[in-house]
Amino acid sequence: MRTITRTTLLVLALILATGAAFAADKQDAPKAPPKGQLSVQAERAFTVDPARTALLVMDYQNDILGMIPEEGRAAMVERAATVLKEARKARIPVIYVAVRFRPGYPEVSPQNKLFSGLKKTGMLVEGTPGAEIDPRVAPQPGDIVVTKRRVGAFSTTDLETVLRSHNINKLVLFGISTSGVVLSTVRWAADMDYSLAVVSDLCADRDTEVQRVLMDKVFPWQATVITSKEFLTAIGVKEAN
Repeated sequence: MRTITRTTLLVLALILATGAAFAADKQDAPKAPPKGQLSVQAERAFTVDPARTALLVMDYQNDILGMIPEEGRAAMVERAATVLKEARKARIPVIYVAVRFRPGYPEVSPQNKLFSGLKKTGMLVEGTPGAEIDPRVAPQPGDIVVTKRRVGAFSTTDLETVLRSHNINKLVLFGISTSGVVLSTVRWAADMDYSLAVVSDLCADRDTEVQRVLMDKVFPWQATVITSKEFLTAIGVKEAN
C-alpha cells in the first residue's frame, strides 16, 4: 500500500476544515429581511446619533438621473429632497459625492472599460449642466461636496479624511446607480468598519432585477436596508410619508 505523505494529509485536513467552516457559516448565516422591509431586530437596532452620523448623497447629477426610467424618477427625487431637509434640521452632516471629469477626460485610462466609453458621450464634464447636482436636491450652505473620478465614493476622493475629521462612524447612504456607486461604497465602507444603512427607495438602477438582488440579498450582509420613511422616523419626524 502506498504511504500517504505528510503533505497529502495536510492538504486533506485543510479541505475538510474549510468545508466544515463553510457549512457552519451557512447554517448560522442570518437571513436577509423581506423585500422593502426591516426585520423586527433590525428595525429596533436602527438608530441615528446625529453627532456620529453622516448622510451620503451620491451621483444625483443631471446626466446620471437622465439614465433612470422616467417612471418614478420625480417621486424618488422628491423623497430625497424631504430626507435632506429633515436631516439638516436634525443637524446631521450632509455630504454629496459627484463624479466629474476635466475637459478632455485626462483622468480616464483607455483600459478603464466603463469610463473610456463615457468619453465618447461628452457627459459629466466639469462645468457642464449635466454634471451638476439636480437642483431639487442641490447642496445647501454648510453641506460638503466631494468630487470623484471613479465609481466608489471613497476612490480618488478625500471622503475618508472628511468623515474622520467629523468623528463619523455611521453612514446613511443612497445614490445612482445601485450596482455602481452604492455597491462600491458599501463594500469599501464596510471594510473600514463603518456602520451602514442603505435607503432603498432613494436608490435606482437601470436593471430592476439587479436592484432587487442587491437590496434583498447582498446589502443586508453589510448594511441595514431601510426606506426613506424609516430614516425619517429614526430622526424623530412624525407621520413621515
